[in-house]
Amino acid sequence: MANEFDPLILDEIDRKILAELQADGRMTNVELAKRVGISPPPCLRRVRRLEEAGYILGYHAETNGPRLGWQIVFFVIVGLESQKQVVLEQFEALVATWPEVRECHMIRGGGDFLLKLVARDPGHENQLTTRLTNAPLVARVQTLQTIRTSRDLPGVPLERPHG
Repeated sequence: MANEFDPLILDEIDRKILAELQADGRMTNVELAKRVGISPPPCLRRVRRLEEAGYILGYHAETNGPRLGWQIVFFVIVGLESQKQVVLEQFEALVATWPEVRECHMIRGGGDFLLKLVARDPGHENQLTTRLTNAPLVARVQTLQTIRTSRDLPGVPLERPHG
C-alpha cells in the first residue's frame, strides 16, 4: 500500500499542478486551472489535497540578494570534533540562530556539515568564517567561494519517476 508521500499516487494533473506552482507560486487558481486543463473548483481541491498531504510545503518570494545588500554567496564544509548525536545537534542549533546561514546539510565524506551562507561584503564573509572557526566543537572549516551561479532551480524534477 502506498503511503501519503509515495509519488506513484500522483496523477499527471497533480504533477502539472506541482510543476506550475513550483515555477510560479503567485498565479491565481483560475490561471493554474487553465494551464493544467481542468476547471477552477477541482483544481483548488487538488491544490489543498497536495498541501495537506505534504507535497506542497509552502509558498515564498524569491528575493534578489545582491539588490538587498547580500553581495556574496559562499559554502562552508565544517568538520566537528565529534560525531556524537549531541554534538551534531548542538552545532545545528547554533547555526540555526545565524540569519546568514541559508542552508545547513549534514553530509557524508569530507566533513560533517555543508553550509550555504550569504554575506554583505568580503569583510563580513571573513567575520562569518572566523565565527565558524571559533565556534565550540568545530575542528575544521573549509570555505568555497561562489564565482558565479549558472543554475539554481527551485524544487525538484516533477516528471514521473522511472523504475
